[in-house]
This record gives sequence, structure tokens and C-alpha cells, in this order.
Amino acid sequence: MRAIVQDRYGDADVLQVRQIARPEPAATDVLVRVHAAGLDRGTWHVMTGTPYLLRLAFGFRGPRNPVPGRDVAGTVEAVGSGVTKFAVGDEVYGEAPGSFAEYAVAREDKLAHKPANLAFEEAAVVPISALTALDALTTGRVEAGQHVLVIGASGGVGSFAVQLAKAFGAEVTGVASTSKLDLVRALGADHVIDYTRDDFAASGDRYDLIIDIAGNPALSRLRRALTPTGTVVITGGEDGGGPSGGMNRQFRALALSLFVRQRLTFFVGNVRGSELVRLTALIETGKVTPSLDRTYPLDQVPDAMRHLTTGKARGKIAITGMSA
Repeated sequence: MRAIVQDRYGDADVLQVRQIARPEPAATDVLVRVHAAGLDRGTWHVMTGTPYLLRLAFGFRGPRNPVPGRDVAGTVEAVGSGVTKFAVGDEVYGEAPGSFAEYAVAREDKLAHKPANLAFEEAAVVPISALTALDALTTGRVEAGQHVLVIGASGGVGSFAVQLAKAFGAEVTGVASTSKLDLVRALGADHVIDYTRDDFAASGDRYDLIIDIAGNPALSRLRRALTPTGTVVITGGEDGGGPSGGMNRQFRALALSLFVRQRLTFFVGNVRGSELVRLTALIETGKVTPSLDRTYPLDQVPDAMRHLTTGKARGKIAITGMSA
């Protein structure tokens, strides 16, 4: 099969198209014929091998799985002997390590049936980003009527966080750049803040819940924008130094939270088929719609990765053209 392969860590130039052996599913696995794959920030981290602590899990000199990609949407090609939820021909979406290929293997519990109202390229960009947004809001104990601030509202996770917070009955303010404010409004945000002109922490507004996605505001600024007993959930943070990268701020937030009334926390994301089923219901009723910035064919994955790193994407990026 055709696949994107990387032998070492580095920038987008390490990604190459090659012919490799098709994977085989184990007893509880599903072999998916890939129609589309989503590009998320985590795939960039694995490509570059940063932060360096990540290499403990993925390999020291290069990734143990040389085929990048995690999000997937496609049809079931084969199932393991212990699989009970899916059959050959089913349309599915979820997480399948090595999804930048014509075929990928996924654990049964990492998949769900694809929303009927989405094309494959739309479904492919949902799983990791949407579940990260859902986990962030769940960790933050979102409730109807709360005032929620989403920092990074126009990105992959943020575009879902805005919609999900609205679906849960919150009043949502989205923070984004000037050129993306229209997108954030279209996602359903009640208010928008242009971070190039205005400081969310200086406005005087206070929020019950702040979802900070791949931002780097100081913890003091986040606390200033919170109600006295509000919650900050940090996910991402790309500019931190040291072996743990942006995780330094998360650890400091947890430590500080022990001494103040406000709650500062983070979480470790996990794709679960049961939560994908929950998302499917929200998607099929029109409460959540993936924001697809653009698509790239498999042989242009390096270009897709470069576009991701510019920060100009409005929502999500999909890789297509693996299967006819």
C-alpha cells in the first residue's frame, strides 16, 4: 500500500511517500480502508519528536511507528476474530495510528460508525480534536448558563469547544485573531475578542470556565479573568522550553491550584468509541459541525504540515485521496 513514512524526527521534509506492507488486524482490531485522515497538532509533535519527553513513548531516535497520522475515516476492510461492533463494509471514524496510508489498523474501542451527514473528509477531522474539546469541557465541569471563554477558538480543538459549550447551554466568548473572528461567530460564539487588539484579562469580564488551547498566557492573567471560584483547563501550550515543553505551565497550574480557591487543571486526552457515539448524536442533530479549512492529497502531506504550522488554518485540515 502507499503510505507516508518518516525514518527520523524533523520538519516536514522527513515525510516521504513509499510502498509498504499492509497492516494486519489482531483479534480486537479493525482494518480500515482509509478514505480520509485528519491532521492534528499531536501528529506534528510526533513528527518533530518534541517535547523530548514524548520520545519515551514514541521512540528515541525515530518514531517506532514510521507512518504518521491518527484521525481516520473510512470503511471496514477486515475485522479481528474478537470484534463484535463492526462488520466489513461499515463506514467508521476514530483513531488509527498510521492513518496517513491506504489502510490502517484501529482498536475496536477507538472507533464508531461515521455520522451519516458527514463526508469522509469531514468525519476524519472530528475524533481527536472534538474529543479533546469535549474532555476539556468535561474536566471543567461545564454547566448551562455559565460564561465560558475559549482561547484559541478558531483552531482545530477550539472550533469544537465553542460549539460544544453552546450545545451544553453556556454563554461563549471566543478569542482569535482579526481574520478569524468571522469564523468564531459562525461557530456560534456569543462574543468574540480579537487578541491582536484587546486583552481578555483586562476587559473586566469574568468567566466561570476558561478553556486555554495551545495558548501561553501567564497563569496570573488567566486567574484575573476568572470568577473567584472559576476553573481554567489548559490543553496545549506550544512554546514552553525544556524537555517537557509546554507542560511546564500545566504542572505549575496544578501546584498553584492547591493554594487558591480557583481551580487550575489539565487532562490527558483519550479517544473512546463511546464518546465518539456521543459526538455522532450531536453532529447528526446539527449541534456540532466540523470546520474544514482545506484538504490535501496523500502525496502533499508535507505541504499540509507546513500549512498547519503557519497558524493560518481556520479549523481543521484533512488528508484525502488514499482510496478511490
